[in-house]
Order: sequence, then C-alpha cells, then structure tokens
Amino acid sequence: MSQNKEAIKNKIIYRSSYRGSKEMDVLMTNFVKTLIHDLDVNQLKLLDEFVNLDDQVLKSIKNRESNIVINQKLVFFIKKFQSF
Repeated sequence: MSQNKEAIKNKIIYRSSYRGSKEMDVLMTNFVKTLIHDLDVNQLKLLDEFVNLDDQVLKSIKNRESNIVINQKLVFFIKKFQSF
C-alpha cells in the first residue's frame, strides 16, 4: 500500500510542476508540497484530480470566480488553494 501511495505522490508532484505556464508550475508545486505528506491515499487521489484540472479552471478557483462547476469532493483542496 505504501508503494502505491508513494507512486501517487510522485505522479502528483510531477504533474504539479509541469502545467504549461511557469507561474502555474511554481504555484501548484509549492501548494502540493505544503500538504501532500499529510494526506491518506483517498485524499491523494482527490488531490491528483485537483492538480489535473485545466490551468484556466485553477486560475478561476484562485481568483474566487463563481462561474465554475467542480466536483464537490474537491472543496477541501479548493479552499486550501484559495487561501494559499
């Protein structure tokens, strides 16, 4: 199980650092590194879903725009990201 957890962590860290724009790379990498080690496998799977959102969606989330439709299971990460 821990090998699977480490594989998920590595996948998330990789994805967070190769987003498309340098600004989002830096923002997402720092965000992920602040919380990834405290999450269980189920939370890591949700974080993986979160970091795979489109950059425009993430920017809208960060800017607290209200016209976004997101999986409600991601609310924890959305709130953390907005306050980061």
